[in-house]
Amino acid sequence: MTASGSIAIIGAGPAGLIAAEHLSAAGHGVDIFEKMPTPGRKFLMAGRGGLNLTHSEALPAFLGRYRGASDWLGPVIVKHDPAALRAWCEGLGQASFVGSSGRVFPEAMKASPLLRAWRARLEAQGVRFRLRHDWTGWTRGGALTFDTPEGPVEHAADATILALGGASWPRLGSDGGWADRLKAKGVNLVPFSASNCGVEIAWSKVTRTRFAGAPLKTIALGLGEERVTGEAMIARYGLEGGAVYALSGPVRDALANGPVTLFLDLKPNQSAGALAARLARAKKGQSLANTLRKAGLAPQAVSILRDAVAGLPRDPAPLAETIKAVPLTVTAQRGLERAISSAGGIARSAVGEDFMLKALPGVFAAGEMLDWDAPTGGYLLQASFATGVAAAKGVEAWLAG
Repeated sequence: MTASGSIAIIGAGPAGLIAAEHLSAAGHGVDIFEKMPTPGRKFLMAGRGGLNLTHSEALPAFLGRYRGASDWLGPVIVKHDPAALRAWCEGLGQASFVGSSGRVFPEAMKASPLLRAWRARLEAQGVRFRLRHDWTGWTRGGALTFDTPEGPVEHAADATILALGGASWPRLGSDGGWADRLKAKGVNLVPFSASNCGVEIAWSKVTRTRFAGAPLKTIALGLGEERVTGEAMIARYGLEGGAVYALSGPVRDALANGPVTLFLDLKPNQSAGALAARLARAKKGQSLANTLRKAGLAPQAVSILRDAVAGLPRDPAPLAETIKAVPLTVTAQRGLERAISSAGGIARSAVGEDFMLKALPGVFAAGEMLDWDAPTGGYLLQASFATGVAAAKGVEAWLAG
């Protein structure tokens, strides 16, 4: 079966949906192809614990979160910035607020009300959803090909936006299966790697069994010149959580040369001197466990401290220094199947300023298909939305000649 339409968007995640909204609002005919039974599967998963849309920090610091990609992503995000994303959300009847951490959430917290309102707007603008359409490539004549429950389908389009996501959480649809198809067409790719994922640390049996799932609140993690303050959680395999995820890139790079030592500050809001003074107030004969407890360390923090340092010092000053720089040996990062996002994908050199693939005229790419990396905290969604809008504008300019 063959159909025809002006613009095809493959992938019904945030990047694809926002591109469809922009193009359909401008009067273009748009078909969205999605291999899953419903759109926005990963978007809904992101909202299970509260949909973190973006972040409220000052734009220079915000753009710095994209590290090596900030030089080319920065101008794109400036054109569709956090304020624009919040205005868009509120335009769908979903007011937003800034949390205590600076993160921005819709007041409903969940993704489902926003996604329902968004889909209704898209359908009202004439966007056609082609669900259970698994993209398989192109015909020799350039038509898109799909596998569907009813059999193979071909679709001719004047322009195409690829927004198939990266390679993390493959069961939600973004499995990176598109990479071989693009590589065969001469598109330069960077190998996928896990990002925003936990790290593996060999805990003792006590820490592993008694404290798996226990939080480490208000801590800091350091690696070289990098230092991140936040929270983490003990897992049976090691450590996960926001502070860990923020160091995904540096940890990944360092692991290429073998195990990595992270330094954990269990009391980042206290100086070593102030902590030593507090420890010095311990009564004579008091056990080390009680001394640490009275200094404000939770049992799980004490267990990690004992795991990391054999023969903890009793003198207040060296003990305080140890508490503020607990060495944790990281042997690996967790895999793509449980990572929140992925690095790698379409190389920056393979994409023009308009987000069109240099090897494939009329084919554009957006979202996590592109090789950029960012921590959780709203940065992932912000860049997905911004690149989706940029690709849509690229399509308009290309169609206009």
